[in-house]
Amino acid sequence: MALVHVVIALAVIELFVFALLVGRARVKYGILAPAVSGHPVFERYYRVHYNTLEQLVCFIPGMLLFATYVSAPVAAGLGLVFIVGRILYLRGYVADPKKRGAGFGISALPVIVLLLGGLGGALWAALQ
Repeated sequence: MALVHVVIALAVIELFVFALLVGRARVKYGILAPAVSGHPVFERYYRVHYNTLEQLVCFIPGMLLFATYVSAPVAAGLGLVFIVGRILYLRGYVADPKKRGAGFGISALPVIVLLLGGLGGALWAALQ
């Protein structure tokens, strides 16, 4: 389970790094808080950060459920795929929003597997 916790911590650190990138873009493009629009590149960084936050709401419980009821090592591996997918999502989206699809898919698929697998494992355990 420790490896799962390490991967969760890495995912949260990734979110923090994305927040720093938003802040850097805010300064670079002169977007004063609390504004969240203005320069298209700033808006892309902002959307990547916000979308990653939205994904973490499903990712973290999914990781914990899957690790508890199915397999901690597999959960950790899927979590690493999620993290890499988020990096690809950032790179694609900032370059051109039309290029965000692969990164989104690579990060969304593990979340779905973790949630559904964790739910299935929890239901199986409850019925035993």
